[in-house]
Parts: sequence; C-alpha cells; structure tokens
Amino acid sequence: MSDLTTTTPATAVRAELSIDGRRLSYLDFGGTGRPLVALHGHLSEGATFAHLAAALGPQWRLIAPDQRGQGESDRAADYAREGYLADLEALLDHLGLTEVVLLGHSLGAINAYQFAARHPRRVRALVNAEGPVSLGLDGVNPFGFLLNLPYEAPTRQALIDGLGQAAPFFADRLRENADGTWRLPFHPQDMYRSEDQVHGDHWADWTATDCPALLVRGTRGVIPAEQAAAMADRRPRTVAVELDADHLVYTAAPDLFAAAVRDFLATL
Repeated sequence: MSDLTTTTPATAVRAELSIDGRRLSYLDFGGTGRPLVALHGHLSEGATFAHLAAALGPQWRLIAPDQRGQGESDRAADYAREGYLADLEALLDHLGLTEVVLLGHSLGAINAYQFAARHPRRVRALVNAEGPVSLGLDGVNPFGFLLNLPYEAPTRQALIDGLGQAAPFFADRLRENADGTWRLPFHPQDMYRSEDQVHGDHWADWTATDCPALLVRGTRGVIPAEQAAAMADRRPRTVAVELDADHLVYTAAPDLFAAAVRDFLATL
C-alpha cells in the first residue's frame, strides 16, 4: 500500500512538534477555513496533498503531516498501529484542534478510521481513499522489494544508481544530509515493518463510528469491488465513489478526486 507520486507544495508552511524527542513534521496550507487533516500512505509525504489543498481552499485549511519515518519526520522505534494514532493525537493537541475532518490514503486512511474509532468526538467526518478493512491475510508483504534498496549513499547519483529500476519513483524526493551524503525520504526496513503491521481485519474499527464518511475506490486499486460495497453497506452514513484510477487515486486522478471530496464536504 504505497503512494509513489509527489507534488511540490506551493503555499504551505512547514512546522514541527517533538514527541518524546522525535520530530514530527507537517505542512499547514493555512487559511481560516475549517480544519482538514490529510494522512498520506506508505512511501509518501504530506506534500502530495498540495493539489487537494488548493482545490479545497479557502473553505478548508488542509494540514498534512509527514507520518513517522517518512518525509521530514524522524524515524520511530516502531510502526505499530497505536504509534501512528498517538502521533495524530499529539498533532491535533499541538494545533489546538478539538474536532477535524480526517482524510487518508491507504495507510493514512486506515490510520484515520482507526483514530476515529478510538476518539469519535474528535472526528467530524472521514474520507477514506483506498483504505481497505481487510487485507494481507495471506501473509505476503508486498514491500519485499524494498529490502533490496539502499537507504543512503555518498552522493545523489550514487543513490540513484543504487536504486536501479526504483529510481524514477523517488529521484525527485531524495534528501541531502548535513554531512553531504544523500538518503531516501524513508528507511526501506521501516516501511517493510510498517506494512507488515497494517495488515489484518479492521472491520470493527471501520464500523465503530457513524460520522459522515466518503469511501473513494480506484477501479484498479487495492480494495475489491465487493469489499467496497460491503464497507458502504455496513457502516451508516457512508457514501462510496468509484474513480477510474489505480491505487494512487488522489494523485492519479487529482481533479476527479478533489471534486468528489469537495462535493462530500459540502454536505457536512
């Protein structure tokens, strides 16, 4: 479950908070509109929501963290479910936001509806983009290919060369370290462990709340059509939309995705 596409933010302010000495970085696209927190998927970062932020403004103030171990946020000791949710709670507290709309893609979508299940009073509505409720039960981790990738190298070109066929997906997002070496915006082993721990049956979390929800499925995504239909049927006040896109639905079909989210938010 990944998002390998990035967009450069145009009008976002980057800030951070410290959680037990670990930096959690986020982008705040600003404005006086209602707060919407957007959570990216694996191998991604908050900057990928720049197009959506522009499409929703000024009615909505979009805030997009780099989730633990990705983008500008520090690596964490673990990538268990509760750790991601604790990060999100700390971010909302740091910003003084008592209630928000949560939008997530893939990993971020699962984090969003699991957070809502544990903190229902803090979530006004949910937007789930390609976040299944049952996945990976065959025990296969699709991120096995990551374990063959280098994390850092002496030069940018050396890192690109080491990435091989994966280079086109990450070349525009490589980071330069203070000592002049270069690294990926995530550690391959971290993301492998994180993917492993997001697998499971999450039906209880998905159906635990009844706030308004939008489920966005890509026709070539990871949620089977029958599962998406059941997700809409079994959870009250849930609207399902299907877009002609792959798993990276919000970057693969950005205008259609933004329109679907804007129409949903207008009903709140």
